[in-house]
Amino acid sequence: MFGQEVYTNLRKQGHKVVGVFTVPDKDGKADPLGESQMGGEVVEAYKAVGAELNVMPFCSQFIPMNVIDFPKHGSIIYHPSILPRHRGASAINWTLIEGDKKAGFSIFWADDGLDTGPILLQQECPVEPNDTVDTLYNRFLFPEGIKAMVEAVQLIADGKAPKIPQSEEGASYEGIQKKSNAKVNMAQPAEVIHNWIRGHDKVPGAWVVIDGKPVTLYSSSMLSGSVPAGQPVEVEGASQPGLIAKSGLILFGSDGKALQVKNLQFEDRNMIPASKYFSSDEDASLDLTDDEKEMAEKIRAIWKGILSNVPVIDDTTDFFKSGAASMDVVRLVEEVKQKCGGVQLQNEDVYMATTFQSFIQMFVRRLRGEDQEEELLIDYVTKDVNNMTVKMPHQCFINGNFEDAEDGKTYNTVNPTDGSVICKVSYASVADVDRAVSAAKEAFDNGPWGKMNPRDRGQLLYRLADLMEEHQEELATIETLDSGAVYTLALKTHVGMSIQTFRYFAGWCDKIQVCVCVCVCVHVTPLTALKFAELTVKAGIPKGVINIVPGSGGLVGQRMSDHPDIRKLGFTGSTPIGKQIMKSCAVSNLKKVSLELGGKSPLIIFSDCDMDKAVRMGMSSVYFNKGENCIAAGRLFVEESIHDEYIRRVVEEIKKMKIGDPLDRSTDHGPQNHKAHLDKLVEYCELGVKEGATLVYGGRQVDRQGFFMEPTVFTDVEDHMFIAKEESFGPVMVVSKFKDGDVDGVLSRANNTEFGLASGVFTRDINKAMYVSERLEAGTVFVNTYNKTDVAAPFGGFKQSGFGKDLGEEALHEYLRTKAVTVEY
Repeated sequence: MFGQEVYTNLRKQGHKVVGVFTVPDKDGKADPLGESQMGGEVVEAYKAVGAELNVMPFCSQFIPMNVIDFPKHGSIIYHPSILPRHRGASAINWTLIEGDKKAGFSIFWADDGLDTGPILLQQECPVEPNDTVDTLYNRFLFPEGIKAMVEAVQLIADGKAPKIPQSEEGASYEGIQKKSNAKVNMAQPAEVIHNWIRGHDKVPGAWVVIDGKPVTLYSSSMLSGSVPAGQPVEVEGASQPGLIAKSGLILFGSDGKALQVKNLQFEDRNMIPASKYFSSDEDASLDLTDDEKEMAEKIRAIWKGILSNVPVIDDTTDFFKSGAASMDVVRLVEEVKQKCGGVQLQNEDVYMATTFQSFIQMFVRRLRGEDQEEELLIDYVTKDVNNMTVKMPHQCFINGNFEDAEDGKTYNTVNPTDGSVICKVSYASVADVDRAVSAAKEAFDNGPWGKMNPRDRGQLLYRLADLMEEHQEELATIETLDSGAVYTLALKTHVGMSIQTFRYFAGWCDKIQVCVCVCVCVHVTPLTALKFAELTVKAGIPKGVINIVPGSGGLVGQRMSDHPDIRKLGFTGSTPIGKQIMKSCAVSNLKKVSLELGGKSPLIIFSDCDMDKAVRMGMSSVYFNKGENCIAAGRLFVEESIHDEYIRRVVEEIKKMKIGDPLDRSTDHGPQNHKAHLDKLVEYCELGVKEGATLVYGGRQVDRQGFFMEPTVFTDVEDHMFIAKEESFGPVMVVSKFKDGDVDGVLSRANNTEFGLASGVFTRDINKAMYVSERLEAGTVFVNTYNKTDVAAPFGGFKQSGFGKDLGEEALHEYLRTKAVTVEY
């Protein structure tokens, strides 16, 4: 991706790229070029393109000097360290391992040494106490490195590029670490141990011996504040025992200071949260009283009665692998209730404890009145607003728990009404995505969700919908705070329609065998999704089925596109990003993808329309949710004879709209969801004026606190203009005339777009309406209405608006595979 971005930006700057020579890594395996020489036909092909400069982002293998020196300007290479320090491989890792206070990169002229050529330019940044390879790379080395590579090429083109010989003072070279060399020396200060662990995270992984067994340590951070309470654990070579606390594994350095490790991996590659180190031992060592042992034998007899084909019910007997079916689950629950003191179990309890031993552990804890599931710990942000106290989770939601991003990074989510910071939200890294996907895969392959009777799954979804309805006002308030949606709209549509959707698909569960695990990425307005995650736990949705990872699309979204364990990905967003996702999905593992992308939905208004309705619904088609609506009417075509009256009436109605606090029940028009989008809308309008369209109303930011955009109207918009072709995703009405009676002409203009998400037509002539709706190239056509959607109606676009359907029965097929099984007796 680094090389791709350098390539793209060089071309944007007007430099001519005459050839690209690369063989990318495949499936995580070493570059094939690393195993051979670049010679013969490859060198001849290279020389034939006539390059004047070789640009090498991350040179990962030997390049012959006859290639390095061939162009008249030679070759330049990017290296992720401040040369001459950390020459060679794994420079970012060694920056952390060595405890450097500064990181950075160099762009240097290639010579016949190993990263020894003259320096062209360098940049540096501070190393934060809990930085990782990922955070350093994503925060500085990646974005600034791309800019610097382009700058370096321009300096060469301008004849201003320096060649500064590298000093040998401070020069160092380190090779790639091996697992055998990555053992932690615990007889060192805590900060040195922390640097060693984070420098080896994730490859090859620093390790220690705990209780006599090698354990790899991941996600280290220095411990601030007091040491939490925990259970001691023996760490080989440490000055004192470690502690297993709720927050992770606490390790102590030789200086008495402490660090914290979040995740542990064992020799069998199984990774667990460090806080769970003793969990399996606790379950196995649960001591039963005589009465409880007697109860366990009663349950063994119940299992034997159901699993009559199994000779002996022992601790490892698996209920479902032994042939039990959904009816047997009901029988087991009811027999236990009848014969074992009335202990109440749910069907899902059986799915979560499928072996006899785990079932007895679960039953005894229930019998003792202990909570079957650990308490969900949520670090809420609370606000008194809208006559209520809203409680908002703000961390990643992975495998049924709220937790900080692995590298501890956060970002501010902002209230667009006044620009104030609502709270800091965890900013997920690639490692967090990997953990979320791993949790979803485990839930899908081995968890209770897939083993449940479909009707039981449906009941959980109904329960979730009920909880969403119970918290509907709180969810709508959070959505209003975070996105600027008018509260009444959020209550009815954003949240209300979501509730309807869950109930609709809950009804499908026992009609079709479908088992889905979800991993969501959200960035600009994450708080409602995270509150939803809390409700999924209350509803009893098993761990790992739903994971929510707030973060950037370029990092988190890209990792989801590339991840080899994800087999289906759905995306809603822009067309350029959708194309990149589709490409990544194809290259990674040919994963199935459905895309809901950009729109420039046409709305055709004929002179024989109901004018009152056309004005009202036409405004709604544009200004609904302040224009932040994927199916918004991006361009209105109004028949010439009614055009002027239509515009006059629209402007009259706009002047009546109340712009203000979206929590005020009388507000019609709230703020755009973030500042960058508002600025983009202002630029969009300025470009429309520059191109010659007539700005009838609006076009500016509202003169008040917050990110408010005036409802805007453009007329005299010609087909070639930017605002006629490109989506604004904001409250901008773009209007073009068409000649009276020219039905086919306006249809041709309406279809002359690469988008095809939605469309609309207003006319009293039903024959004309059907003629037009049949020929409009869009996934949805509204006739004498707009924005009227239903959870049972399939929704999705044509052309570059994407493919695949959301909602309705059609949506289910996006997540299903058809298999044919032929059996011969």
